[in-house]
Amino acid sequence: MSPERSVDKKRIAFLASGRGSNFQAVIDAIAAGTIPGICVGLVTDNPGAYAIERAKSAGIPVTVVDYARFPAKAAYEEALLSAMRACRADLFVLAGYMRILGFGIVREFSGRMMNIHPALLPAFSGLHAQRQAIEYGVKVAGCTVHLVDEGMDTGPIVVQRCVPVLPDDDETTLADRILAEEHEALPLAVKLFCEGRLEADGRRVRVR
Repeated sequence: MSPERSVDKKRIAFLASGRGSNFQAVIDAIAAGTIPGICVGLVTDNPGAYAIERAKSAGIPVTVVDYARFPAKAAYEEALLSAMRACRADLFVLAGYMRILGFGIVREFSGRMMNIHPALLPAFSGLHAQRQAIEYGVKVAGCTVHLVDEGMDTGPIVVQRCVPVLPDDDETTLADRILAEEHEALPLAVKLFCEGRLEADGRRVRVR
């Protein structure tokens, strides 16, 4: 792509707490030219997150805001907000970020944050979604990419993907099947955002 066209690329930053496989899926899509964006940073609350190694391998700047080093959540969120502002990102992607963001952060970046959740929301929000699905006895599960609002996994839905729940599934096998769909759904949602094709109208997100 020519230097003139590169200015059109959206700036994307990530929040992650763990292994970062969804982070990897998106940066791979960026590297392949599928997503018209550039990854400008990874912010993590966990200094031991494997996502850090993925970022370093890709030459992506990393900021660690270690939750354990702060005396209270308010102090942590102040530091987190500062780190996010420093990214100057058009879009923040929560890829396995395991904390609920405070209202101040959500409001500041409203419409500019996405989260990936391993369930077909609004069913089975929160932790252990795959376990919840199996215990409830559903026949279909999946994943959801949604815009972040002030609730837990309650924001407007951007993309969903489905998988069957098989009779012999346990939490691990179902999680693995869903994860494969997450690796497709999240890059697609980021691509649509970067192309300017998403239009939020209340709870509905339309793709232009």
